Amino acid sequence: LCMYDTLSSEEVHLIKTAAAFAAGEIEPHATDWELQRRVPTETFKAAADAGLTGLLVPKLLGGRDASHIVVAKVLEELSQACLAFTFGLWVHNNLVNVIARNGSQHQIDRYLPEMLAGQRVGAFCITEPGTGSDATAISTLAEKVSNGWRLNGEKAWVTNSVCADVFAVYAQTNPDSGWRGIACFLVDGNVQGLERGVPYTMSGGHAMGVSGLRIEDILVPETSMLFGPGDGFKAAMKAINLARTFVAALCCGILKASLEAALTYCAGRQAFGKPILANQGLQWELADVATDLEAARLLLYRAAFALDTGDDAISESAHAKKFASRVAFTGISQCMQAMGAAGLRTDTPLFRHLATAKMTHYMDGTTEIQNVVISREILREHGIRAE
Repeated sequence: LCMYDTLSSEEVHLIKTAAAFAAGEIEPHATDWELQRRVPTETFKAAADAGLTGLLVPKLLGGRDASHIVVAKVLEELSQACLAFTFGLWVHNNLVNVIARNGSQHQIDRYLPEMLAGQRVGAFCITEPGTGSDATAISTLAEKVSNGWRLNGEKAWVTNSVCADVFAVYAQTNPDSGWRGIACFLVDGNVQGLERGVPYTMSGGHAMGVSGLRIEDILVPETSMLFGPGDGFKAAMKAINLARTFVAALCCGILKASLEAALTYCAGRQAFGKPILANQGLQWELADVATDLEAARLLLYRAAFALDTGDDAISESAHAKKFASRVAFTGISQCMQAMGAAGLRTDTPLFRHLATAKMTHYMDGTTEIQNVVISREILREHGIRAE
């Protein structure tokens, strides 16, 4: 049964729009973005014009209100051209959706129209230099003052930081409360006291516009609070589970693109009087890649289906991200090997795809963190609490 057979005509149109956008607006420029270390802000605007900035946002607020399964397919199509840009676009989508579904009317009116139009770009600020995967250890401080809150701290690995206009800053309101004190504030990118660091130099990831962020005595009004103490941490964890599912979709996209590139090259490359793809050893190696891709997709759509049914999909998203990131890295490496030295050339996309495949091992929780999540779930079934 073709996946499209279960979707509405509107959903199929959205997926095809994403595929056309990837082919016309991303693929021709993605290598230049990487080699020139450029963040393509103009392509964000083009994505908004194509209706790709409010994928999960309710239609009444101007979004697509797509299912998680459809969003996964959209991201898979886009990432075939460039995972780095697609991840930045997803981060923006994620924040737009969070504001639409959880923000006050004031916040919705202030931010949503311009963010949906691609005129303002969003970013999440959770990770800190000394905390890594431990979101409970956030030390950025939110101090209550008479006219709102004063924020101080430092963030790291902020996707879209280079071009973002709206930052969701997670901060601790009471250091003695642990995760129960963590809140989230919406901070404008031009506010006094917000200092963007030098963009990180990352193989394959320059289109994401990642940098650190210094927050020094930023004063924000009470109306800037998106989630109150405790709710901020819960919201962050929910957003991360969602993101893990969609990182798996990105992995499927780059693995598919790499497999197709290898098959096309090997079918046309002659050696010893025949196409190298006629060699059974090479056929079997690429067949293994194809099997891993199919398995990764099944885990991906299982997690997306769970999200569509209202489940938190904690273990499903961890399984999908862990497996998809693993097979993307090994599979793209196999595709490069099949192409020989040609796989290293920058006029093929594989050098970008391999670098970003490795990057997915750290996005939204490392592979080791996924093992922690999965272990907790399987041990719970046997009455054992994981350490």
